[in-house]
Amino acid sequence: FVALWLISIRLKDVSFVDSWWAIGMVVIAWTTYLLTGGQGPHATALMALCTVWGLRLGLYLFWRWRKTGPDHRYVVMLGKAQSERGWSFAKASLMMVFAMQAPLLLIVCLPVQLGQYAPTTALGPLAWIGVVLAVVGIAFESIADFQLMRFRADPDNRDEVMDAGLWRYTRHPNYFGDACLWWGLYLIAAETGWVGAASILGPITITLLLTKLSGVPTLEGRLRRKRPGYEAYIQRTSSFIPLPPRAP
Repeated sequence: FVALWLISIRLKDVSFVDSWWAIGMVVIAWTTYLLTGGQGPHATALMALCTVWGLRLGLYLFWRWRKTGPDHRYVVMLGKAQSERGWSFAKASLMMVFAMQAPLLLIVCLPVQLGQYAPTTALGPLAWIGVVLAVVGIAFESIADFQLMRFRADPDNRDEVMDAGLWRYTRHPNYFGDACLWWGLYLIAAETGWVGAASILGPITITLLLTKLSGVPTLEGRLRRKRPGYEAYIQRTSSFIPLPPRAP
C-alpha cells in the first residue's frame, strides 16, 4: 500500500487502488497457503476460491480504470480534502484512501488467513455449503459486472438506469455477490475450528462496508442526482438481497 500510494502521487490518481483491493486478497491467500504448507482441503478451497474471485475482479477493475480514467468518487473526496482542509494530494490520498484500506483489507481477508491454520482431512457439510455460497457469489458478481459493462457500452444508455438482468432484482447485484463470497469463505474457515470461526469479523466488516458505509450509500447518492429515473428504480427494486420487483 505504501508503494501504491507513492505511485498515486506521481499519477495524481488513486482509482487503481480498487483493483488492488481484490488482487491484494489473492496475495494474502497465497502467502498464507505457502507459510502454512497448505494443510488440507479447507486451506486449498479458501486459497482457490479467493484466487478466482480476486483475479477476476481485480483485472476487471484495472481494465475499467484504464478505459474510463479516474473514479469520480475519489476525485470528489480528495478534491474536498484539498480545498476545504488545505491538504496536499499526497496527504489526502494517504489519510483517506491507502491508510484506511490497508487494515480493512487485512480484516476482511481474515477467513482466508485463519481458516488455513488448522490441518484438515475432508470438507464437511458446513464447508460444502460455504463452497456453494462462494461459487454463487463469484457467478452473481461476474454476471452483474458483465451486464453493466454491456449496458454502459451503449451511448444511448448514458443517462439511463440499468434495470435489466440481475439488476432487475437488486440494485446492487455485484455487492450482493461479493457478500456471498465472503460469507461462503467464512463458513469454510469456521469448520476448521475456533480459530477459523473467530474470523467472523471479516464478513461482518465487508457487509457493513457494502451496505452501510462506502458501497450503497456513496453510489446511490450520486445516482440519485445524475439519473432522473433512479428514484423510481429505488421504489420498485430491492436494495441488496435479490427479490421480485415491487409493483409501481
